[in-house]
Amino acid sequence: MLLRPLALPFASLTLITVLAGCASAAGPRTASSSTVVDVPAIAHPDGETPQWWYRSGAARAAANGAMRGRAKNVIVFLGDGMSLTTVAAARILEGQRKGDPGEENLLSWERFPHTAFSKTYNTDSQTPDSAGTMTAIASGVKTHMGAIGVSAGHKEDCADSLSKHVLSWLELADSAGLATGVVTTARLTHATPAATYAHVPHRDWENDTDLPPEALAAGCRDIAHQLLASARFGRGPTVALGGGRGKFMPVEERDPEYDDLVGQRLDGRNLPAEWQQANPQGAYVWNTDQLRAAADAPQLLGLFEYDHMQFEHDRPNDRAGEPSLAELTRAAIHTLSRNPEGFVLLVEGARIDHANHYGNAYRALDETIAMSDAVQAALDSTSRGDTLILVTADHSHTLNFVGYPVRGNAILGKVRGQGSEDDTPGDLARDQTGLTFTTLSYANGPGYTGASNRQPAGPKQFLHAPSSVEAAEGRPDLSHVDTEHPDYLQESLVPLKSESHGGEDVGIWAIGPGSDAVRGTLEQNVIYHLIVQATPKLRQRLCAANTCNTDGVPVELPKLTDFEKK
Repeated sequence: MLLRPLALPFASLTLITVLAGCASAAGPRTASSSTVVDVPAIAHPDGETPQWWYRSGAARAAANGAMRGRAKNVIVFLGDGMSLTTVAAARILEGQRKGDPGEENLLSWERFPHTAFSKTYNTDSQTPDSAGTMTAIASGVKTHMGAIGVSAGHKEDCADSLSKHVLSWLELADSAGLATGVVTTARLTHATPAATYAHVPHRDWENDTDLPPEALAAGCRDIAHQLLASARFGRGPTVALGGGRGKFMPVEERDPEYDDLVGQRLDGRNLPAEWQQANPQGAYVWNTDQLRAAADAPQLLGLFEYDHMQFEHDRPNDRAGEPSLAELTRAAIHTLSRNPEGFVLLVEGARIDHANHYGNAYRALDETIAMSDAVQAALDSTSRGDTLILVTADHSHTLNFVGYPVRGNAILGKVRGQGSEDDTPGDLARDQTGLTFTTLSYANGPGYTGASNRQPAGPKQFLHAPSSVEAAEGRPDLSHVDTEHPDYLQESLVPLKSESHGGEDVGIWAIGPGSDAVRGTLEQNVIYHLIVQATPKLRQRLCAANTCNTDGVPVELPKLTDFEKK
């Protein structure tokens, strides 16, 4: 091990030996050179500064060999709320839709050669939210629950957050001359996509009407506004496709799809019109036909719903025509691939999370299968030799996969087989009161079977968001209930208006250059470092801003001002 002294006031150090393969100001090193990234030993959580998170993440990625990567393009697929249970159940459902038992099936990314676990906690919460988790993935720095593109602080404190903006790999790529894209089935201003381009301490500040006056006075700007302002690093996103038209339109503007809706902005700004003016050759689209007609446009802005996009199950009923996540992915890659320098792209299967919050396993699994189709579309549209594809989730959910159903039992159905390990296999398994039960259930959420102010006692149907609930008197009889119906809500143990996230680890699956560094159990912020270290143009841009050590490993927290256009 080669030890180097640090010119830093650390009382004690954890020394991590890594392999590096990056050119730096000190000159190139070979992939087999031994180097050291020094990380201070700290007290948790008090010593967890943004600089520490960044450096420790860099050390782990380099120790896994990410510096050997030679990716030209990077695509990150983020299944929002896609727990390992959600993946397993969706895998089986997809297989059963093909007429197979289902258990032997694999979703598209489950064939990837490299896998890891991601630890998802926020700096202030064991069970995280999408804003803090995606900020960790996008910037290499863990942060507080609700944070968008800022290091840990207080959710309501705009003034404090102004000095805590952290650079995302989307902004970094834009600064380095790569094409950049964001695709989501949520609002484009929602937590996950926003964390790639915006900087606010509170995820709910999506448009100017959401922004408190004191935050506006202190200098914070709403997330929709920041999507246009993100061109300060280069050209801004080449492609931005999702929902959320209402956040971008003024109250004077009527929605093109829904006559009874108008924009939500009170500042009078029509952001799609401003984007079109800034990108005169680009195309602003809001339905499938327009997206297909804009195939040759050099830039794309697509806002396909007033709010979130439709669930995949409901999408065929959209009267204006709404593209699938796979079609959005293909369109994004088609446009981004024109840049000879390469591209980075985030694709979010956002509504997996929403369906789980609703306690509706059918839609959660269906959305996961739709994301699997989108991953396959990306595989078909790119080369394994130059494109790194990562698939992960930001956090888990409380979906349970239980009982002892026989092989091939309908994953959304009632348990057929055994109620316990000691039972004799029979027809429908029964609990100790003699009632049947389903394979899938939720630990909490709106599927609680007590009477509510919205639905009577017994099984609940989608959409159910009660404000009051009565205690259940035992379990309902499911004998004549179609638990495989798309609107059936799985039973939940604890009554909540919205089912909660889970705090356990989620998966990371990877293929392409640098993907062999994806292994082990990783802090979630390491994902950023895997990406930038495996992509020469990204790490070279970081080194040009003097954030790298002598071995070319980006170890110092970047300053946004060093990456803005001069």
